[in-house]
Amino acid sequence: MHPASDTAPSRAARFIRFLAPVRASLRFALDFALPPLCPACRGVLGHSGGLCGACWSKLAFIAPPYCERLGTPFGYDPGPGVLSTEAVANPPAFARARAAVRYDDVASKLVHSLKYGDRLDLAPTMGRWMAQAGRELTKDADALVPVPLHWRRLWARRFNQAAALAREISQASNVPVLDDTLKRLRATPQQVGLNRTDRATNVQGAFAVPDERRAAVVDRRLVLVDDVLTSGATVDTCTRALLRAGAARVDVLVFARVVEGMRAPI
Repeated sequence: MHPASDTAPSRAARFIRFLAPVRASLRFALDFALPPLCPACRGVLGHSGGLCGACWSKLAFIAPPYCERLGTPFGYDPGPGVLSTEAVANPPAFARARAAVRYDDVASKLVHSLKYGDRLDLAPTMGRWMAQAGRELTKDADALVPVPLHWRRLWARRFNQAAALAREISQASNVPVLDDTLKRLRATPQQVGLNRTDRATNVQGAFAVPDERRAAVVDRRLVLVDDVLTSGATVDTCTRALLRAGAARVDVLVFARVVEGMRAPI
């Protein structure tokens, strides 16, 4: 009989840690035997962990001017501190959101390769881009918090892509990562294909900070890390859970965000 502390999530975490060196050895063997390929177009690369020149030129990095709250780019520069109409009409729970790139064809292939293709070699590059995009968020942050996976999905996928990106951002920014602080309480269906309202309903009440971990977030300035921001339902729900646990402020940093046209300033 297992002790009370030996729960299914903890066993899953130990198994995943056991697999990490095995996965790294297999990746090294494959890289030695096969030439590295561009994760977007599958063209041959001279080194792993990056993009070919053609795909690099198509990647749409997000830079100012953008909405101070949501990080969505403007078509022209309205001046510092201006908010988009969306941020004014539907203000999120988080303070600020920033993304490295727009979620387009190349960005989606990078995310898919990292998430489902075991391309953990992409995490350092993607994480560095995120660290650069989120410098104003991390300069006064106390900790990074990756959006968690439910333990069953973590078991199936073997790693959490948000946690992998958070570790890379931590190395670039010297901001520590709070693992096992935010928990996903239930396995929600995939958000793909859902509209904004259904996305919010799908993740409602799905996240919480366990009582024994509340001390780690009380009065702290946190940066929530994820791979993609679409409607914002997931990060908004996570933010509310962290604020209920006593966090002083929560910002959001993602690799890619969906940009539906240019947001007008107000």
